[in-house]
Amino acid sequence: MHRTRIVLTAGEPAGIGPDLCLAIARQAWPCELVVAADPQILRARSEVLGWDVQIREVDVDDASFRPHVAGTLPVWPVGRAVGVQPGRLDTANGLYVLETLEAAVRACLRGRFDAMVTAPVHKGIINEAGMPFTGHTEFIAGISGGHPVMMLATEGLRVALVTTHLPLRDVSAAITRDRLDAVIRILHGELRERFGVVSPRILVCGLNPHAGEGGHLGTEEVEVMEPVLAALRGQGYDLQGPLPADTLFLPKYLQNADAVLAMYHDQGLPVLKYAGFGKAVNVTLGLPLIRTSVDHGTALDLAGSGRADAGSLGAALRMAVQMAGNAAQGEGRWA
Repeated sequence: MHRTRIVLTAGEPAGIGPDLCLAIARQAWPCELVVAADPQILRARSEVLGWDVQIREVDVDDASFRPHVAGTLPVWPVGRAVGVQPGRLDTANGLYVLETLEAAVRACLRGRFDAMVTAPVHKGIINEAGMPFTGHTEFIAGISGGHPVMMLATEGLRVALVTTHLPLRDVSAAITRDRLDAVIRILHGELRERFGVVSPRILVCGLNPHAGEGGHLGTEEVEVMEPVLAALRGQGYDLQGPLPADTLFLPKYLQNADAVLAMYHDQGLPVLKYAGFGKAVNVTLGLPLIRTSVDHGTALDLAGSGRADAGSLGAALRMAVQMAGNAAQGEGRWA
């Protein structure tokens, strides 16, 4: 059995990230779980919540495997946060948040962990602290390299995106033949290698209403998408589309599909979040490491209240363990 080590970043210290880490620690998990954070934040939050969780500081370079024990929380001391108050953002902690992320990424690249799971961060406060930050995905890729592809998954549905955090007016120009080809290859490959899908079947959304109606409602489908899909089908890819996004998500289409590829953020994610908000997982494909995350934000109003729901973080952790196990078992399988 693969012995999986997971590093969890605690996210924005004023948000619910520390609460979620502590909630997860109270449960049993089939892996070794280590949180990259300032231990004092977790100790203080544990006192606020009144939870008896034993915080134990660990050395990330200790190769000994220690399965998680419910009620304990191994913490790898990274950085130092200042003046943390639940629910109150402070620009002084923007750098601290990025330090925890960078440390976790580099530890994964060194082989210290099999995957990383991230609690939510607050993009605005990091930018206000003077550090340009558009999101976990771009930050991690800037360190690790690769071609990041955002995918959200919940039970019965996976939705990947060709473009992510772009203004709608910029989406069409960003969907090039090269980009679409690269994203489909990454999605197809990772469905096989990290999700154990032997022959992935992917439904591809059109960009325009009614998938362009043969060029009458836009030409992107005809000029960009159809040539790429035809070429990949010739290489054995099982691709359906471009299909109208307003009907593609009906059960009769999804029941035999392994993933949907949407062209932009708000084309695919509203459906997925409606289907599984609070249980969905954000997965970054196309990186030389496994990274999963929650489907929600920092929920400052819930920090320290004991009412934060750890369901999405738990789902992200379970998916990271499964992906790491599939990757370990599948090495060389697809040669």
